[in-house]
Amino acid sequence: MSQVADPHQELDRFRTDFQKLRAALGAVLVGQDEVLDLTLAALIGGGHVLIDGPPGVGKTLLGRTLAALIDTNYRRIQFTSDLMPADIVGTYVIMESAGRRRFEFQQGPIFTNLLLADEINRATPKTQAALFEALEERALTVANECYPLPDPFFAIATQSLGDIEGTFPIPETQLDRFFFKLTMAAPDETSLETILQRSTASADAKPTRVLNGTRLAEMVHLIRRLPIDAAVVQRAARIVMATHPQHKAAPESTRRFVLRGSSPRGGQAMILAAKVLAVAAGRDEVRPEDLRQVALPALRHRIALNFEGFAEEAGIDGILAEVLDAVK
Repeated sequence: MSQVADPHQELDRFRTDFQKLRAALGAVLVGQDEVLDLTLAALIGGGHVLIDGPPGVGKTLLGRTLAALIDTNYRRIQFTSDLMPADIVGTYVIMESAGRRRFEFQQGPIFTNLLLADEINRATPKTQAALFEALEERALTVANECYPLPDPFFAIATQSLGDIEGTFPIPETQLDRFFFKLTMAAPDETSLETILQRSTASADAKPTRVLNGTRLAEMVHLIRRLPIDAAVVQRAARIVMATHPQHKAAPESTRRFVLRGSSPRGGQAMILAAKVLAVAAGRDEVRPEDLRQVALPALRHRIALNFEGFAEEAGIDGILAEVLDAVK
């Protein structure tokens, strides 16, 4: 007869593994504590992250280091303007065996556990669209055949700044597929000194594995099973609704500058990420401050400004700060 796992032991083990992974990431990336916490929250919450920021702040290093810490398959795709969808998804090729020819599907680099999509907005919209189904359905349809992606599947997409030549805007429908949109800022002086010391010294040893794919999948499933208070769900729903300009709870800045508010995916991301951070902090219940911590990265890419918002250069993070203050 199989034994039922002790919930407290499961949560303690989750917390220990999370802290090991977080500490190993922090030993490599300096001065990006919030980004590391939220990236792990998205990973274990079952979503994907979009990271922007100036060149050289560690966006690619984050994906490469995370892949080194988790014993799973890893692929990196460098997006360019001439990249084609088949370069990502794969294609059918003619194979010959025993004098007979047949078409066989050759999988592209997207068939992996951890995908780093580097500078995604350098690719054309047609190539960007190749990620739609993968990010949402974790499967790909090629020539009327559906191919499931490996489990777990986690994508980190980085993007160049929009004012850099040779970039294409990411469509709203694709942005909505990302669990979080994170911003990696330039390091402060103290962090920069540490980075310069480490990067100009002798090469360090490679990070050791912390988790395997099976354990990661267990952590993802545990978060899904963790119950959450109805009042917290209600608060998450109110925050999402307050981003819609026509809703009665919307603050003045939302009514004035916002064209479209967040989709339900924004609320889903907030709840799942809040669960991860609560357990990692040693609690088995989600508090309102957990929702507040994840609200900006979960909602900032799901809000569209109207003409006046663009004309006034209204900041989406500032609008969301008013939304959070308005929802009591």
